[in-house]
Amino acid sequence: MKVILAAAATICGRISPPGGSRLDRQRLEELRDRTGASIIGANTLRQENPEMRASGGVLPPERLRAVITRSGSIPVAGKNLFQHGPRPVVFTEKEAASSLQERLKNKARIVVLPQGPGGLSLKAALDFFSAEGVESLLIEGGARLNYAALKEGLVDEIHLTLAPFVSGDRNSAALADGPMPLGDPFLALELVSSEPLASGELFLHYRVPKTT
Repeated sequence: MKVILAAAATICGRISPPGGSRLDRQRLEELRDRTGASIIGANTLRQENPEMRASGGVLPPERLRAVITRSGSIPVAGKNLFQHGPRPVVFTEKEAASSLQERLKNKARIVVLPQGPGGLSLKAALDFFSAEGVESLLIEGGARLNYAALKEGLVDEIHLTLAPFVSGDRNSAALADGPMPLGDPFLALELVSSEPLASGELFLHYRVPKTT
């Protein structure tokens, strides 16, 4: 399965505030057009109100949307993910599944994942998507999900919008946050293309080399 990670960050590496420019939103929607599923982390759902719509604002009935939460502590009320479009998938651990099932009732499909090297196994999540006929997955953040996917060696491409801002806030989430380096000390990427825009944004497309 092809796995694409999409993100937007300030030039100091912090995840940009939600919303973004029109061109950045258009780019994200086009990536959704090209993939069979999207997944976000629980913190992204807590801080934002994502629906993961494709181009034209549509929610294709065959496209899967998912959120992953180890604790099961995710907001439900007022979250469009559970109100519009096909039922999303909620990945969680065994201990949290029953309480989530009770809270969400028929608003989502609850799928239990085993433990992986950085929390819940994203490889097991990919196996689930594959069994559902998904051939390509879009990871839409946040920082810990990005880190886990890179740590497990699952990501094939990174599409990064570099926004013309500086955060400087040490408490803000980085593009990928985890307990240890992803490489020795870095995970090396291969630049496929770069596209500067009049808005000051820079679209970067990287390939993630697979280690053997």
